[in-house]
Amino acid sequence: MSSHFRRPKLIRRSRVIWGSFNLWRPRLVFWTGALAIGVISVGFAKLADLAQRAFTGVTQSGEWMWLLPLLLTPLGFVLSAYLAATLFPNSQGSGIPQAIAARHLHHDEDRTKLLSLRLAFGKIVLTILGLLSGASIGREGPTVQVGASFMLAVARFGGMAQAKGLILAGSAAGIAAAFNTPLAGIVFAIEEMSRTYESRANGLVLTAVILSGLAALGLSGSYNYFGTADAAPMMFRDWIVMLICGVGGGALGATFSGLALYAGIRIRRWAQPQPLKRMLILAGLCGVVVAAIGVLSGGQTFGTGYEQARSAVEGHALPALFFLEKLLASFLSMISGIPGGIFAPSLAVGAGFGSTVGTLVGGGVALAAILGMAGYFAGVVQAPMTAFVIILEMTGDHQAVIPIMAVSMIGYVTSRLLSREPLYHGLSRVFIAAAIRARRSTERNMSHT
Repeated sequence: MSSHFRRPKLIRRSRVIWGSFNLWRPRLVFWTGALAIGVISVGFAKLADLAQRAFTGVTQSGEWMWLLPLLLTPLGFVLSAYLAATLFPNSQGSGIPQAIAARHLHHDEDRTKLLSLRLAFGKIVLTILGLLSGASIGREGPTVQVGASFMLAVARFGGMAQAKGLILAGSAAGIAAAFNTPLAGIVFAIEEMSRTYESRANGLVLTAVILSGLAALGLSGSYNYFGTADAAPMMFRDWIVMLICGVGGGALGATFSGLALYAGIRIRRWAQPQPLKRMLILAGLCGVVVAAIGVLSGGQTFGTGYEQARSAVEGHALPALFFLEKLLASFLSMISGIPGGIFAPSLAVGAGFGSTVGTLVGGGVALAAILGMAGYFAGVVQAPMTAFVIILEMTGDHQAVIPIMAVSMIGYVTSRLLSREPLYHGLSRVFIAAAIRARRSTERNMSHT
């Protein structure tokens, strides 16, 4: 009789335990995913640095080796563009437009074409291949697509249904871990990825940024991306530099983004009859010009531009025309169709522009480089809060908080006057339109059958 009454208690207890596990399983999977994004971001960063050092080492190891990029860079561009088009479609470019587009799509299979573990793997491999070839690209934008892809995949395994919030969280975690800038990751998610504040997603974003940041911190330690700067406006000339960096940087950024959007439209129309063949021809031509610019600049424009930007932030003036050479190399790398981001190259262009302005006006080079980065970056992405926070966190220059903030806002306003559509959102429309066309085509075929 007693055993008859004990069995229901055991059953109820097991149900409580199982129910409790089902309640915690999504959270545990989400936390594990966020930590994994931090680990992957650090590994990606180290591999990217090794690739860039390997290219530099090979091309500067002998008397005539500086000519090697004229062969190596075009071949690398063609190979990367071919693999992106055939094995990893939708891995081209930065990766941020793909993450933005995925948030606007309503069907899981459409999102999977833009964000998946296969694409994340391809994005990492092909970005490293681009850096091995001397392309003027960065790995921070690709880390956004990798983070969003990984978060969406592990959350699907954990039974979490908030796709838009998870993409937002993965993107923010990727930026935070890539730059070691947790605040910038949060601001980037709100301002650039969603363009609105979503209270339901803020917990996901904050948790993902904290956990990915902790993982990155544990592996790489605490550091500022560009070291620690203490530049502050001291003379009237520094305030003139601030104004020029805001207006000039914003105009340069608008020119870059406007030309990139226009070129994208023209290239898609030109490539239409034979897309693979023509895109490979374009990649090869872009590779030749990028290699030529790199050789003529003494190798300064190859890769991310991190070393040049850091040198300017430390007060060492860059060559006067470096910012134009880097801008052109970055533009050609972007339109070539190879995977790779524009975050780091944009910071290098901005630092070079600021360095030139500071030298010409007679202001401090370090402050001018920081302000140049703020103005140009805000002009390219049209996200002034992200520009201000990310540059403040990367340089640790708290003495120039107001100037950085002001230049970011001036650069943004100038860019909006010249180019109405933000770059990443303009590029995301291509992926959204392609997904809609593919779905309509599938639905028509199903209705005919």
